[in-house]
Amino acid sequence: MPQAESKSGHKRSVIVGVTGASGSLFARRFLQMLEADERVGKIHLVVSPSGVRVARHELEIPETSPLPEQWADLLVCGKAKKIICLPEDDIGAAIASGSYPVDWMAVVPCSMGTLARIAGGFSTSLIERAADVTLKERRPLLLALRDAPFNRVHLENMLRVHQAGASLFPIVPSFYDRPQSIDAMVTQYCRRLLAHLGLPQEGQFAWQGEA
Repeated sequence: MPQAESKSGHKRSVIVGVTGASGSLFARRFLQMLEADERVGKIHLVVSPSGVRVARHELEIPETSPLPEQWADLLVCGKAKKIICLPEDDIGAAIASGSYPVDWMAVVPCSMGTLARIAGGFSTSLIERAADVTLKERRPLLLALRDAPFNRVHLENMLRVHQAGASLFPIVPSFYDRPQSIDAMVTQYCRRLLAHLGLPQEGQFAWQGEA
């Protein structure tokens, strides 16, 4: 994974995919933290149609038809300044090419269907193509998987993407920090996610051992 600090003054350019697995709260907090991080300069956001449907339900977003660029504001609960929203079928987008420089990509949450297509090298959408490009360019790719229980196909796909260079970071909240709310569990998970991607966050709980 990337080092905690990159060259001085470098603003990260990152890709975030949101797919149709349950876990829109994690996508929202993840994007909010990226928006607030001064080390991040540009966020390329792609939300799949299934991701839109799940987010509407879990985040109670009104049943309207916002423009693609409006989804950034809806997900961060405010005016997004760094996020560029890209249509899921825009295979001609900059992030579909390995010549376009980005630092890393994360899919939060990542459905088992998206995992399967990435593992099989099938680029049927911009999220999958961007993930394929990220792997072939040997850039960090993190998949926040969300499903249970896993069957053998799921596990084999996880092994394939891991062997190809991706990091698997299932949405499994921790409890050793004694969270007092769902929001606290979501925040701690996203802090760990960003630390794994080279962006350690202030306030992240770190186990220090017992006396």
